[in-house]
Amino acid sequence: MKRLCLALLWVCVVTGCASTSKPVVQSPYPALHDELFTSYEAFPVETEEEVFYLSPEAKAFVDRATIISGGSAHHKSVKKLVSAIFDHSEMGLLYRNNANSTADTTFNNRAANCLSLSIMTYAMAQHAGFEAKFYEVDIPEYWTRREGFSFLNGHINLRVGISKDPTVMNIGPSFADVDFDPQMLRNHFPRINVTKKRILAMFYNNKGADALIANSYTRAYSYFRAAAVLAPELEQSWVNLGVLYRMVGEFDYAQQSYDYALNLNENNLTAWENLAILHRHKGEMDRADEIKVMVDFRRKSNPFYHFILGEQALEEGRYEEALTFYQRALRLDNTRHEVVFGMSKVYYALGDISSAERFLKRAVLLAPNEQDEHRYTSKLSSLANNET
Repeated sequence: MKRLCLALLWVCVVTGCASTSKPVVQSPYPALHDELFTSYEAFPVETEEEVFYLSPEAKAFVDRATIISGGSAHHKSVKKLVSAIFDHSEMGLLYRNNANSTADTTFNNRAANCLSLSIMTYAMAQHAGFEAKFYEVDIPEYWTRREGFSFLNGHINLRVGISKDPTVMNIGPSFADVDFDPQMLRNHFPRINVTKKRILAMFYNNKGADALIANSYTRAYSYFRAAAVLAPELEQSWVNLGVLYRMVGEFDYAQQSYDYALNLNENNLTAWENLAILHRHKGEMDRADEIKVMVDFRRKSNPFYHFILGEQALEEGRYEEALTFYQRALRLDNTRHEVVFGMSKVYYALGDISSAERFLKRAVLLAPNEQDEHRYTSKLSSLANNET
C-alpha cells in the first residue's frame, strides 16, 4: 500500500502578533524566553509515557497479530505484526498530515501522520517483545501548504527486529523496515539512527506547529520549549521559536533563535529564509534581499521550491505567475502528484477546463495513496459534472 509521509513540520512563512510580560525564572537556554509566555505551564505537554502508551485493546491487537497460529506465546512474527499494521482491512489506517497523535489515539482514531504512525508502530513492537529503532531520513527539502501556511517536511522510518530476550522466538524474517512512504525506501535516501528522545521532541515540535497556526501562542511556546529542552540539537524547534517570537513582535529574540539554529547547522535554509523575512520586517531590505538571493540560488534545482511558490501565487490570485512556477517544478520532476494537481488547479482558475481535466487525470495516476486518489477522482467527477 502506498502512503505519503509527513513526519515533521516546521513553519516557514507566517505572520501575527501578541505578548505577555510577568518575570519568571531564567530558562535553561538563552534563546528561550519564558517571560513572554508566563502561563505556558498551564499547557503541559504529553509525557513520554503518554505518547507511547497503548491501551489494553491496542495490546490485544498486537498479541493477535504476532502470535503464530498453533504456537506458544513465545513464538512471534515480526512480519505478521508489520503486515497487520499496514493491513487496511484490519485497522483501516488513514494518512492525515495534520493528525499529530499519541500511539493509542492513533490506534483508536485510525488516522495520523507518518510520525504518529511510526510512534504507534514502535510502541506495538516493544509490547510484542521486539526491538525497534527510529531512523531520520535525509530527504531533499519538501514543502506542503496547510491553512495558508508553508511547512517544511522531514521524514522518519523505523526498523523492527527480533529481541535479545531469549524467551521470545521469532518466526520468519529477523527484521522489517517500516516506512509509511515506500517511495522513500526505493529512493535509498541515507538515514541515521535517532533516539526515542529526539522522536519525542519532534512530536512536541509538530504539536507546537499545530498550536501556532491555531493562534494559540502560549501553547505553541510550551511545545516548542519542551522540544528545545529535550533535544536542543533539533534545529527546527529553534527556527519555530524564532517564527513565534517574530509573530509576537520580539524581533531581537527571533534573531537570537535563528542564530541558535544556524550555529547548529549553517546550511539550514529554512532558518536563513526566516531570517530574511525578519530583516524585511525590520526594514533592513538590503540584508533581506542578500539572504534571499543566496537561498533562492541554492534551492533553484529543487522542484518543491518552485511548487510552493506556485501554491502561494495561486492562493494570492497571481495565476499566470503560479503557472510559471508549476511548469518549472514539472520540468524538474514530472512524477509528483502535488505538482501535477497544482497545474490542474491553476488551469481551472484560468478557465482552461480541458487542461485542468488532463492534469487531474495524471494526478489520479500518480496518487501515492487511496485517500489522494479518491480526492482527485472526486474532483474529476465534479469537473465532469460542471461541464455537462
